[in-house]
Amino acid sequence: MIDLSIVIVSFNARADLERCLASLHAAPPAARHEIVVVDNHSSDGSADAAAAWPAVKVIPAGENLGFARATNVGIRAGAGENVLLLNSDTIVPAGAIDRLLAELRRDPGVAVVGPRLVDANGRAELSYGRMIGPFNELRQKIRSRRPALVDRLTRRRHSPDWVSGACLLVRRAEAEAVGLLDERFFMYTEDVDFCAAIKARGGRIVFTPDVEVVHLRGRSAASAPAATEAAYRRSQVAFYEKHRPGWVPLLKLYLKLRGHV
Repeated sequence: MIDLSIVIVSFNARADLERCLASLHAAPPAARHEIVVVDNHSSDGSADAAAAWPAVKVIPAGENLGFARATNVGIRAGAGENVLLLNSDTIVPAGAIDRLLAELRRDPGVAVVGPRLVDANGRAELSYGRMIGPFNELRQKIRSRRPALVDRLTRRRHSPDWVSGACLLVRRAEAEAVGLLDERFFMYTEDVDFCAAIKARGGRIVFTPDVEVVHLRGRSAASAPAATEAAYRRSQVAFYEKHRPGWVPLLKLYLKLRGHV
């Protein structure tokens, strides 16, 4: 078995995907690895562009499966002992993946590792957090709007409830033990749910500031804001139905009053 399967889901993000693959090929991980790209029926030539890169396995989905379902297709198609979920809008610096693997191997009790995510200008993203709930969501939003606070919070290695699926390293055995990602989440919150399932089995989630990966977030949302908002709200309701059922009536009322339903 090889060390690592890098799974990238792409949907109409050709420029980002090519940039991501270029970073992986410019400074490939020393670990034995494979790259699997699942294309969610893009219309911009993403699949052909990815196939032009050497040693990249491209899986055309034939339809837009959503993030969780497409990710599962990629995980099942890979053979790595570990799996790196990687957004197409990321740029991976030299050595970053090998350092993430070292973090995972340092402690057998660690099941998931996430790096510090920064934008193109080096500003940090609050890419971890507590389990989603009404008060924790509000807390996360308030903190995310304070760049200086985010910078300080993301300088500390610790064990949160979840790390962002934009760049998430997981042991394959742990991923398979929880049935991979829950496919009821088309887009958003699937990473929080995935980490929650792994943590419930006793696996530790680790955020490390010692590894940085560039995340050019918000590009897909900017291209289709209405569809992105709708997808987020559907996943939010599905998440609360699964994890916080008592809050679902209030959430639906709130969304109705805000015009999101």
